[in-house]
Amino acid sequence: MATARAMLERRRSSRVRIRIPVKVVSPHTATHIHAGEVLAVSRTGALLRAPFSPELGSRIELRHGISEERREFRVVQVSPEKPDGHFELGVEMLFPGRNFWGVKFPDE
Repeated sequence: MATARAMLERRRSSRVRIRIPVKVVSPHTATHIHAGEVLAVSRTGALLRAPFSPELGSRIELRHGISEERREFRVVQVSPEKPDGHFELGVEMLFPGRNFWGVKFPDE
């Protein structure tokens, strides 16, 4: 059986630090659209800075601020509130497809 460390290493993909503006939408309250910013991306997820704190496991939609493309994500991590009132969210893309972020990853 694989160790926990080996399992984590296997799941990791390259991460790129980049700032991308996004709109964050809760599928249940599509009228609540928040401006956010992605701070780092991987092929299947991101570190997102947002002005609200969703529940772990909840689903959100991100709209890419440049391409306007949309993808659904699951919230897998929520930081404590930062001094500026924002939160850092770890999010996982539910249906990864082509390069949603539009960046070249180091291991490509």
